Amino acid sequence: MKDYQYNTKGTCSTQINFSLDDNTVKNVSFVGGCNGNLKAISALVEGKKADEVISLLSGITCGFKKTSCADQLSTALKEAIGV
Repeated sequence: MKDYQYNTKGTCSTQINFSLDDNTVKNVSFVGGCNGNLKAISALVEGKKADEVISLLSGITCGFKKTSCADQLSTALKEAIGV
């Protein structure tokens, strides 16, 4: 299992921490942001393959912003797996 730390861009959360174990997403946590919503995202992606999470979350926006915490998680996963 490998641990990652990603500094977000354009969101209320400032950082995403997660692990990948054979391309399976584990231990997602966000620093800052909407606590309840981000705990929900973390719980929903736990145990899913990175490709599936990327497909589900990529392109989601938040209000007037061009990104979201969910979209930033997909970006972080893309970077981690080299997509």
